[in-house]
Amino acid sequence: MSLRTFPRGAGPRPGCFEIELVAHCGNSAAGSYLCTLDAVDIATGWTECDAVIDKSQNAVFAALGRLRTRLPFPLLGIDSDNGSEFINEQLVKWCGKEKLTFTRCRAYHKNDQAHVEQKNWSVVRGLIGYDRYESTAALAQMRRVYELVRLEVNGYLPVMKLTGKEREGAKVRKKYDVPRTPYRRALAGGAMGDEDRTHFATLSAEWGPLGIGGRLAAWSERLWELGVGERREVAQGWKGT
Repeated sequence: MSLRTFPRGAGPRPGCFEIELVAHCGNSAAGSYLCTLDAVDIATGWTECDAVIDKSQNAVFAALGRLRTRLPFPLLGIDSDNGSEFINEQLVKWCGKEKLTFTRCRAYHKNDQAHVEQKNWSVVRGLIGYDRYESTAALAQMRRVYELVRLEVNGYLPVMKLTGKEREGAKVRKKYDVPRTPYRRALAGGAMGDEDRTHFATLSAEWGPLGIGGRLAAWSERLWELGVGERREVAQGWKGT
């Protein structure tokens, strides 16, 4: 594992992911609560999310293994923050054994993980919100939601990538490439094999954008209802003490 001491260059290969954990603890970090492992490929914008029961290194390690099996191209490396759920002997040894590059960002440098930070907000917080979730039922439902999220985000939501900046006096003009979905970027980069391409295209076509949107709204509503039930039980417990 190495420390990234400068911003990454503009040409990483598909398979190099920034990873981070998003907490679903509501207004209190006390006790055990669900988290989301968010992983974003720097080259293509491919996004994978998985729910974990807590932020222990074992739970996070297992989730990372699940994400790897779902990827349509090989995992080459990961870049994490400095939390103990990532910086531990178990994950370091695994990366060494699997010949994966493992880097960590600099402390207090949020821009070192700009790709995953953006998805934390637009995908995870935009859909799951800031409520607290604790139960195994909520865990199962959140994972169902993320099954559809990967199809929608990667197959139907185009993104632009920054290609350069030009300074004109006090103003900075940013240049972007043509918007494309992560799926199309992975195809253009030659990262996906025929079997992976066919599998993802078949899943996406089976649901369609409207089907994904409708089912995603229903499954997200069900998750929110589970969270309401959990918070009601906690409130009743407080009143009884």
